[in-house]
Amino acid sequence: MDRIVDALGRYRAGRLSCVEAAEVLGVSERHFRRLRDKYEAGGAEGLIDRRLGRASGRAAPVDRIEWMLEEYRTRYFDFNAKHFHERIKAEAEFEYGYTWTKTQLQKAGLIKKAKRRSCHRKKRPRRPLPGMMLLQDGSPFRWIPSLDRDFDLIATMDDATSHVYSAFLVDEEGTISTFIALCEVIAAKGLFSSLYTDRGSHYFHTPKAGGAVDKSKPTQVGRALSQLGIQHIPSYSPEARGRMERLFQTFQGRLPQELRAAGITDVEAANRYIREVFLPAHNTRFAVAPAEDGSAFVRYLGQPLDEILSVHHDRQVGKDNCVRYGGLSLQIPPQAHRHHFVKATVTVRHYPDGTLAIFHGPRCLARYRPDGVPLTEAGTDHRPGADGHERKQVA
Repeated sequence: MDRIVDALGRYRAGRLSCVEAAEVLGVSERHFRRLRDKYEAGGAEGLIDRRLGRASGRAAPVDRIEWMLEEYRTRYFDFNAKHFHERIKAEAEFEYGYTWTKTQLQKAGLIKKAKRRSCHRKKRPRRPLPGMMLLQDGSPFRWIPSLDRDFDLIATMDDATSHVYSAFLVDEEGTISTFIALCEVIAAKGLFSSLYTDRGSHYFHTPKAGGAVDKSKPTQVGRALSQLGIQHIPSYSPEARGRMERLFQTFQGRLPQELRAAGITDVEAANRYIREVFLPAHNTRFAVAPAEDGSAFVRYLGQPLDEILSVHHDRQVGKDNCVRYGGLSLQIPPQAHRHHFVKATVTVRHYPDGTLAIFHGPRCLARYRPDGVPLTEAGTDHRPGADGHERKQVA
């Protein structure tokens, strides 16, 4: 107020022009003229804004605000502001916007103001077509609030659209969880061009911590991707995986709350809910259209996927025609085409469902339960393939 009166006094004394006085006050010339007219009509009191202290005619009713705050306190206390606003708009005829809702929650001390963002970073352009590059990562978190422990959420997302093709909870991220995710995606969509991941030990062999990966020594995942013709691209910083990092931030702000609201208390029910309810809603809400029409996915027509997406270990057969693997002794049954396999090198395949098989070259000699008990007769495979149909392989 004193600055305005001082500027008006200097203007009336002729020491400042109208334009100069407006610049001193940091207002437009037109607004300064309004202030001048008010001052001349009513003195300093004429400059006081009469709206101060009055309730706005457009203000929300107090009982409506209290209802909204009570809903948050009792039912949605662990939701973020955006998630909460989407939910009450869907469940009730809530007429107020997101910014107003967030402001009211902040005023009531129910949520905190977000930290100021860091400096600007330029995003890596998305791939133009779905299937050109998929991103995969795992995130340890307390996803099921009723269980006092963390699980790893394995998510596989398309870089072109941010469409999440696969997401599920496991005890610990590793080779088997990667194979399960890849099998889900390929069985549903087909082969894709490349996979972008971090440098976890199940993805890459890294001789020196923080250094470059050694692609001459592929892991089980690397071997499987090479067989499928999928390029494996390593990431060297969290910033490079920004889309996956933001995906997990979104999941951490929504999935545990949804699981709590749905009354889910075990992993099996949580994975079913993620697959049938959460992912379809998430993709509808957050997926974007690709830059170009078309798809880079190619239909998979090779051997059953689980034969590639399994752990392969070479072993030498003992004198008793048994193979030692994982503390088990796997007996090779008699074969019509060979008397014995003593000292022969065979491959043990460990499938994501825990079952085992012994292969000599392309020939399956036997299959076993996770405890080492034989499943089928030698040379015949009645296990379902990736397409769900029974398959036979005759020795």
